[in-house]
Amino acid sequence: MIQPQTHLNVADNSGARELMCIQILGASRRRYAYLGDVIVAVIKKALPNTPLERSEVIRAVIVRTCKELKRRDGMIIRYDENAAVVIDKEGKPRGTRIFGAIAYELRQLNFTKIVSLAPELL
Repeated sequence: MIQPQTHLNVADNSGARELMCIQILGASRRRYAYLGDVIVAVIKKALPNTPLERSEVIRAVIVRTCKELKRRDGMIIRYDENAAVVIDKEGKPRGTRIFGAIAYELRQLNFTKIVSLAPELL
């Protein structure tokens, strides 16, 4: 579960390294974001000489959460960290590589470009 003020790692090579969630997109008073939800975040740490800078407001999609995800077949998936991928307004990733495992549920949410760049699907 991701809520405002939650810090997330970045799972791509866009230049950002750490994000802080400031708003969950979807409904007007949505409290928590889960796997595959789009959030508005601010960059807390970034690499130097990259297009993204510290304190820049961006959109990101959540790809890993510490809170477990239960599938219909009874399988429970839980990650060690909260992680997101930086996206643009159209939902395309701003980086060219994705690091770490990505959940299969992102394919049903039309983030097929992120799924195709990921090295491993769970």
